[in-house]
Amino acid sequence: MPYVLSYGQSQEINRIIAHFWIPLVLYAVIFYTNYFVLIDRFLFTKKMWQFVGVNFVMIAMFITLKEQIENNFFASLLKKPANDDGNGPPFKMFLYIQMLSYMAPLLFSIAIKTTKRWIQTESERKEAAHIKLKSELQHLHYQLQPHFFFNSLNNIYAMVDISPDRAKTSIHSLSKLMRYMLYETNVESILLSKEIDFMKKYIDLMKLRVSDKTVVNYSFPVKETGIKIAPLLFISLIENAFKHGVSASKESLISIDMSYSNNKVIFVIENNNFPKQTDDKSGSGIGLQNLIKRLELLYLNKYEFKTTLKDECFSVLLEIETT
Repeated sequence: MPYVLSYGQSQEINRIIAHFWIPLVLYAVIFYTNYFVLIDRFLFTKKMWQFVGVNFVMIAMFITLKEQIENNFFASLLKKPANDDGNGPPFKMFLYIQMLSYMAPLLFSIAIKTTKRWIQTESERKEAAHIKLKSELQHLHYQLQPHFFFNSLNNIYAMVDISPDRAKTSIHSLSKLMRYMLYETNVESILLSKEIDFMKKYIDLMKLRVSDKTVVNYSFPVKETGIKIAPLLFISLIENAFKHGVSASKESLISIDMSYSNNKVIFVIENNNFPKQTDDKSGSGIGLQNLIKRLELLYLNKYEFKTTLKDECFSVLLEIETT
């Protein structure tokens, strides 16, 4: 910059030192003093008057120092009498220009320090939000496990007196399902094929407790797609279908269909609607509440969730973008 700004002028080393390097050193002192000390100590702690006062004194000292150096060492070069008292309009204009030139590194240091602080604050905010999100998801995940376990135990309990053999088979199947939930789902995403295998095992487990009047049909993608998805998103919908869509005395139908198209997992489940009696306290609805909260946290603006009740048939549509 000194050589660019001095283009067309005589390039004596003394002129370069007087015009550029001495002010540059003073500018650097102002910049780094503010950047490392004054901004943190006064500006960011809202001690504005102290900050302005210290900088005003420092700039005034540097202007005086620069004048003294020029008067004593470069007076003849700059054609400036050494005994110039500085009175008169030219000096006032010179003083204003000097003040503005020393304000530049001050404002520059404030801009850089403030930007750096904002970036750091934003980074800390995002990190805090990420930790909060991770904590909420973990809480919802841990909440789902006992809910699933208790519902399954209630179903097995209902089979103990009716069919002890089926109850034993159910307990064995439940242990496999719980092993999957405890040891394989503590990750952000899992292969869709593993989730499908888990859902099939759960459906087979639930079919043990229903009568011949209940028909359960399901269809899942057969080929391995390599798609990954958040674990345990669909199980609550299947639980809900078996809880509200099965009757001991009436014919019931549960239909489950999953497909994958255009980077979307499409899950549709339909079942007859047999509302619980008012005195039936089994289940708390926590499964669907949990699902909606997890979808909001994991797939905000990337999912569609619809429920429809028509002609005593309850249906759910869940679409999730996987990219």
